[in-house]
Amino acid sequence: MRKTIWSATVALCSLFAVSCGSGSDNNSGSGSATTTTTGTDAGSSTGTTEATAGTNPKGVGPISEVKLNNPLDQKLAASGKSVYEVKCASCHKLSGEKLVGPGWKGVTTRRTPEWIMNFVMNTEEMLNKDAEAQKMLEVCMVRMPNQSLTETDARSVLEFMFSNDGKK
Repeated sequence: MRKTIWSATVALCSLFAVSCGSGSDNNSGSGSATTTTTGTDAGSSTGTTEATAGTNPKGVGPISEVKLNNPLDQKLAASGKSVYEVKCASCHKLSGEKLVGPGWKGVTTRRTPEWIMNFVMNTEEMLNKDAEAQKMLEVCMVRMPNQSLTETDARSVLEFMFSNDGKK
């Protein structure tokens, strides 16, 4: 009986891990938004996994500045919605309700655009070094798998997040 329960648990965990990482890596949207990357990240690696003393509002990663579109680029947001449906929807709801990961409603008012892009592009390092990311991990109790998003994918997802939050 224990062996059957253990096998079922392992199978479910494996299925969960695979479902969060499936999808294509196609870049279909070009978008007019720009991001600035730096040669070094905001919290250069020192081999430690401790959170930084004061959380950098831009997070840890290559994105140092995001120029936002006003009004939103609808093609870019549509591309972000496609990425969301393939790579994000199995763990994140568009409402504020937690599924596996936190709901997306209001995320653009809680986090800076740079933090969001750094998190989706540089997930492991953010979870290891960023205090806010570590707080989310304590609530969700599951590490978000690296979705291998390109900078273009991440920017389109950000535009979709703004659209989801009612920004025009």
